[in-house]
Amino acid sequence: MVDMPFVEKYRPKSLKDIVGQEAIITRLKGFVNDKSMPHLIFAGPAGTGKTTSAIALARDMFKGTFNENYKELNASDARGIAVIRTMVKDFARTHPVGEASFKILVLDEADNMTAPAQHALRRTMENFTKTCRFILICNYSNKIIAPIQSRCAVLRFTPLTNDDITKRLQYISKKEGINLSDKGCEAILYVAGGDCRKAVNILQAVSTISKDVSDESVYQITGRVYPEQIREMIQMALDGELNKAQERLEQLLLEFGLAGSEIIKQIHSEIFNMDVSESVKIDLVKIVSEIDFRLNQGASEMIQLNALLAKIVLLS
Repeated sequence: MVDMPFVEKYRPKSLKDIVGQEAIITRLKGFVNDKSMPHLIFAGPAGTGKTTSAIALARDMFKGTFNENYKELNASDARGIAVIRTMVKDFARTHPVGEASFKILVLDEADNMTAPAQHALRRTMENFTKTCRFILICNYSNKIIAPIQSRCAVLRFTPLTNDDITKRLQYISKKEGINLSDKGCEAILYVAGGDCRKAVNILQAVSTISKDVSDESVYQITGRVYPEQIREMIQMALDGELNKAQERLEQLLLEFGLAGSEIIKQIHSEIFNMDVSESVKIDLVKIVSEIDFRLNQGASEMIQLNALLAKIVLLS
């Protein structure tokens, strides 16, 4: 039997188990105590606990009737107006089960819904408020139409700190018998970039190969380059050594099989960790942004990456 993904296996089941969003969790606990809540919008970056908070809120509120009174739809899969008029409306119009005074319908990735679907949803939210409360989860709340935003309380989730993610990784490692080294944890945090879900998935992916999680195994599994190697390549270009920097670039592309956009992202993040003046950092960011735009427009990766190195050499 295949074991569950760590993300689902160790998902907090109650609001008291969620960390890093204390102000929001306090408000959600107040809704549970009052046994009432308005329509809600959960907005914020990926992997910060938005979906988990919605599930935990419903579990704490409904307890034994959770399965009957809770429904979750991913709006990126079902986002058309037909879904709002059928699945959403049918669930919202029926009475809740047990002692619950309303049901909860979660629309994940609601910022991917079409405008007509959002306008149809607005009417459904108005007509069936007594029997159903909506939680819209999105990364960008500005993509939700204003009439829906005015009907909801917007809760903005902030990125989790490295300490919060580290505690979660250490907790899972202890439960699963994984030896997570300090450098391995730092590498996971670097690759995850504040996304706790991504960090947990990386931990599971690395642990399938070895129970000893090191920085080398993390970079190998995720196909990321060591930060030091990126900084060395930039420094070579700043020192005017174009040929050496170009050789290092080709080595990284061949060894790690990275796409041009991934190299650009790592270069951008490492610029701020380099021991150079602020004016040089500003110039480097301008160059990286220009090359990133060209890559997004479909330009040749190898030509643009070499152009990036050439532009950096000209700075010196």
